[in-house]
Amino acid sequence: MKCPICDVELLIAERHGVEIDYCPKCRGIWLDRGELDKIIERARSVYGEEHGRPEKYYEAKKRKKRSFFEDLFEFGD
Repeated sequence: MKCPICDVELLIAERHGVEIDYCPKCRGIWLDRGELDKIIERARSVYGEEHGRPEKYYEAKKRKKRSFFEDLFEFGD
């Protein structure tokens, strides 16, 4: 599949059981149906329900060296 923005072939990475299509040029990320739900479910399992509000997420991020989302969306160049 090609990137709808820059017409470069998308690469696929699997992170935490979720297949993520991403563009190596513009770094755009595309998810198939149901993948966002999987990401939300896994984030809740990492941060717990009490971290549903943004300010709680940032507090949790300060305590961790590498967050779930950094690990999920960190792709090599």
